[in-house]
Amino acid sequence: MAEKEQRERYAVWFRSDFRLEDQAALYHALETVRHKGGEWFAFFHLEPAFTESIDLHHDYFFRTLEHFRSSCKEAGIHLHIVCGELEEVLERFHKTVPGWKAVFFNRDDAGVNGNRDEQARAWFDDHNIDYFDYEDAHLHGPGEITKQDGTHYKVFTPYAKAWGKEHKPECYDIDIRALADYHADLEPIHEKGETFFTEEVLSRCSGEWKAIGPELAKDRLETFMDERLTSYKDERDLPDRAATSRLSPYLKTGVLSPRQVYHSAAARREDAGSGAETYITELAWRDFYYMIHYFYPDAKDQEVSAQYRNLDWNDSEKYFNVWKEGRTGFPIVDAGMRQLNETGWMHNRLRMITASFLTKDFHIDWRKGEQYFQQKLIDYDASSNIGGWQWAASVGTDAVPYFRVFNPTTQGKRFDPEGTFIRKYVPELERVPDKYIHEPSKMPEEVQMESTCVIGEDYPMPAVDHKTQRKKAIEMFKGEN
Repeated sequence: MAEKEQRERYAVWFRSDFRLEDQAALYHALETVRHKGGEWFAFFHLEPAFTESIDLHHDYFFRTLEHFRSSCKEAGIHLHIVCGELEEVLERFHKTVPGWKAVFFNRDDAGVNGNRDEQARAWFDDHNIDYFDYEDAHLHGPGEITKQDGTHYKVFTPYAKAWGKEHKPECYDIDIRALADYHADLEPIHEKGETFFTEEVLSRCSGEWKAIGPELAKDRLETFMDERLTSYKDERDLPDRAATSRLSPYLKTGVLSPRQVYHSAAARREDAGSGAETYITELAWRDFYYMIHYFYPDAKDQEVSAQYRNLDWNDSEKYFNVWKEGRTGFPIVDAGMRQLNETGWMHNRLRMITASFLTKDFHIDWRKGEQYFQQKLIDYDASSNIGGWQWAASVGTDAVPYFRVFNPTTQGKRFDPEGTFIRKYVPELERVPDKYIHEPSKMPEEVQMESTCVIGEDYPMPAVDHKTQRKKAIEMFKGEN
C-alpha cells in the first residue's frame, strides 16, 4: 500500500464537461498514466458562491453533476467534490494527495472563468504542479480563426466562412474500462464538501428533469438528426414545432461534446442539404461568441460597442417585473417568458423577441435581462447569452442596427400565426379567436365575454404603445432624448 501511495498521481478537473466519452482532458490524462505507470483521480470544485441561490439554471446543473457522479461510481471512479475558494481547494489537494504530479482540464478562457483559470495556472506554477489544458467545449478556440493580419473577427459572416474551411477535430476514443484500472483509490479528499453537496445543495433542487445524462442526450441527438435535420432551416423559427435540436443544455453541461454534434450533422450533409448547413452554422455562432467574449472579457458588464456605453436606460422595476412574469400584454413576449419560467428553456426566436422587447420597448438595460436569463436558462452559456443580448440591444459586435426594432405583434403573426404556442403558455388566451390572438386588446366586449378573457382583468392591456416606444428607442441611441 505504501508503494502505491508514492506513485505519481494526475488529476482531471471536471467543470462543465460531465462525460466519460470524447472528453479531451480525460483522454490525455488516461494516455499519460498509461504511459508513465501512474494513476489518476477526478474532482469537481464547488464554489460556495455558486450555491447561494438555486434557481432553474443551478438546479439543472447540480442534478446533471449528481447524475455524472453516479455514472462515475458505476464505472468504478470516485468524483471528488471539493468545496471552498479556489486556492483553498488546491492547497487541500497539495496537502492530502501524495505524489500529485499534474492536473488536466478543459479550457474556459472567457470572462470570469478565464480569470479563475489564470489564477489556477499561477498557483500550479508556484507549487510545481504541471498542468495541461485543452479546447473541448468548442470546435475552435478564440485564437484559431483569425483574419489574414492575425487579428480577430468582429463580424460573423466572414468568421463563419473562415471557420467552415478549417478542419474540425475528431472525437476522442476513451477506453472506459481503463479509466477504472488506472484510477487512484483515495479516500474522499473533502468529505464535508461531498456531504454539503448531497445534503444541502441537492436538497434545495426541486426541478423535475426528465432527460438528464449522456444516454438520453445521444438519443435526442440521433432523433433530431434522423427526423428533423432536413427541415431545420425552414422550421427552426417556429416555436410551436419540435423543429430545433434542444441539445443546448447538453452542450452547456458537457454531457455531449460539440465534436459529437458536428460530426453527426456533417455526416448527413448530402441527405439533409441546407438543413445540415444551417445547423452547423449554429455551432459556428457558439465559437464566434466565445471568441468575442474572450477578447472582450468585460462584456457581461460593458457593451462591446464603445459608442453605446452611456445610454440612458429606463430603470422601471414595474416594467421589468411584468416582463419577467410574462404580463406585458404582448402575447408572443408573454408566452416566451412563461416558457422560460416554467421549463428553464426558451426557443431561440423568442429569446430575440423578448430581449428586443425589454431593451427597445421598455428601454430597460440589457444587463438586467441577461442576468435574469442566467438565473433561469438551463443551457445558460455566458458567451452566447451575452452575445445574444448585446445583439438584440444593438450594443455588441455585428449587432442588429438600433433602428431595426422588432415589432412583437408582427413577430407573433409571422412565427406563431395561429397562436398555437401562445395558447400553450398563456392559457387565459386559449379561447381567443385566431383573429385576435396576437392583439387581444382589440377584441370587442362581446368577444371577450365569449372567450372568457376580459382584457384588463384576465389578461393585461399592452403595457406600452410599440410605435411610440420604437421612436423613443431610436432617439435614445441617437442621443436625442
